[in-house]
Amino acid sequence: MDHKDFAQEWINVWNSHDLENILSHYSDDIEITTPMIVMATGGKENSLMGKDAVRGYWRNALEKFPDLHFELIQSTAGVNSVALFYKSIMDKHAVEVMFFNEEGKINKMYAHYN
Repeated sequence: MDHKDFAQEWINVWNSHDLENILSHYSDDIEITTPMIVMATGGKENSLMGKDAVRGYWRNALEKFPDLHFELIQSTAGVNSVALFYKSIMDKHAVEVMFFNEEGKINKMYAHYN
């Protein structure tokens, strides 16, 4: 899939708030690393591993931010990866770098915010 097509699909799925559709883009062994985990949970961890852990975190995030809406600014392609630059929640800008496994599912993601 072209990185631009993927980026728009990813944005649209997140804006739909359909958690299972969102999760369908990720592998069962997904690892996400984002400073938002600490903010959302009040914990000390910056990473979550496994689709079940990520599902719980994202379910809470979607409940906490019912007006969540992402706006794509730019996407770029790498080796088995994409980076998306977008307007996120709380008027923040985000860059997410996503790595794909051999099945085309995201198995690692790093998020950066300003």
